[in-house]
Amino acid sequence: MPAHRSKSEKEDAGKQLRRSPYEVLGISRNSSDQEIKSAYRKMALKYHPDKNANDPKAADMFNEVTFSYSILSDPDKRRQFDNAGFEAVEAENQDLELDLSSLGAVNTMFAALFSKLGVPIKTTVSATVLEEALNGVVPIYPLELGHPISRKVEKQSAHFYSVTISEDEAKAGFVCRVQSSEKSKFKLLYFDQEENRGLSLALQEECTKTGKVTSAGMYFLGFPTYRLDQTVNSLAAAKDADAAFFKRLDGFQPCEINQLKAGTHVFAVYGDNFFKNVNYTIEAVCAVPFVEEKQTLRAVEAEILEKRIEISKFESEYREVLAHFTEMTGRYAQEMQEIDELLKQRNEIHAAYTVVPPMKRSISKSRSKGSFKENHEVGQAKDKKSSTRDRPKKKKWFNIHIKVDKRKTC
Repeated sequence: MPAHRSKSEKEDAGKQLRRSPYEVLGISRNSSDQEIKSAYRKMALKYHPDKNANDPKAADMFNEVTFSYSILSDPDKRRQFDNAGFEAVEAENQDLELDLSSLGAVNTMFAALFSKLGVPIKTTVSATVLEEALNGVVPIYPLELGHPISRKVEKQSAHFYSVTISEDEAKAGFVCRVQSSEKSKFKLLYFDQEENRGLSLALQEECTKTGKVTSAGMYFLGFPTYRLDQTVNSLAAAKDADAAFFKRLDGFQPCEINQLKAGTHVFAVYGDNFFKNVNYTIEAVCAVPFVEEKQTLRAVEAEILEKRIEISKFESEYREVLAHFTEMTGRYAQEMQEIDELLKQRNEIHAAYTVVPPMKRSISKSRSKGSFKENHEVGQAKDKKSSTRDRPKKKKWFNIHIKVDKRKTC
């Protein structure tokens, strides 16, 4: 009769059967971030629940693909996995991406509520939109350089635009930006064009709140530019107030593409609101008139990189000083308590040197004092009333008594 395995033994066996994230995505350990993203999107699209309804194997594969990508897409978690395997990665802290189009009304309401409360919720582009783009059946609108277009896109839908640039414009640099004045959530997407005229997602930029608007941009300026992912380590930052500061620049990562070739390129605006549509304005500009801005951007981002290194060093110093400060404040409270206790004992010893019985305040005395105060106050009130009565009343002008002499008439 086979022996029954304990729960811990089953969990250990499950961990041993786990496939490496690299094996799941079909990539090597030396793969770049762009190769990881491309492999994930193809696998996620293949096993997405919308395309594989009532298929538990596809659902399990989709979860495994998503979990693998959550490890390899984060530089810290990828390094931890490379060094120590799955044990160094906490599965419960992984930020999974949600496809809002596949959620029901109730789940969408809960997601919207958590997002409103400040819980970071990552969303992904709808599998329907990606599949239609891959099959080349999406309408594409022309977008001319320097001519912004304002439109409204429905939630979990996308508007596609084509931009054509020349050799000179490609060398000078090119920027595509989107903004919404209604503080709506959206994604700016860039697609690679396949041989079958299909489109595969290559870049994705989340919108960020800047002032009274939300905006997103892609900058192809011929030198390394960076993007700031504000959701990186957001859950850890929520648990530790100091981490919100020290992890602030962890999401400052280089963009995968720095320059575009001459030709036609496809961008898209994806509505990422939970319920309402997104009003937006998209524009594409050549960087020729923005020479000063290019130089300033390059210099500022270089300073941000240096600042990230400084903050990393400063964190270790801060943690050490904070630990020492916490220890000192704890000792301060303990010493204060001990001093109070010693002084209390000293006072008790001093009070013991006497043969006089302890003084007791009688209740009758306290009552007599209280009644005396009450009688005194009542007497003062009566004196005030009597004094006001004794005062002569002032006669009013119409009550003046006029005396008339009654003299005899002649």
